[in-house]
Amino acid sequence: MKGITLVFALIFSVVINAQDIRPVFEQDGDVLKATYFHDNGVVSQEGHFLQGKLHGEWKMFNEDGKKIAMGEYTQGKKTGKWFFWDAKKLKEVDFLDGKIANVTQWNGVGELAIHKQ
Repeated sequence: MKGITLVFALIFSVVINAQDIRPVFEQDGDVLKATYFHDNGVVSQEGHFLQGKLHGEWKMFNEDGKKIAMGEYTQGKKTGKWFFWDAKKLKEVDFLDGKIANVTQWNGVGELAIHKQ
């Protein structure tokens, strides 16, 4: 019984520690570089803050470390071109003043659809 309790306590502590992965913040001049992690330790997001707002390039990754999104923030608002990947297609989204202005969807062959706001 004592051995089973010890094994359970060990497994429980590993599970608790695996879920306690905290973000890492590093000052880089005027901006604060941020790195967030999935529960498995793989980077989930990385980017910068300027005066407490998302600013500059941000990248997002799935739990296997594959890039799933990338784009720019300007003082907390999405700006310019953003790219969103999934297994079969790529979405290219243009942002203007923090709002979607245009969406283009691509597959491996070429353009699938364009949606303008």
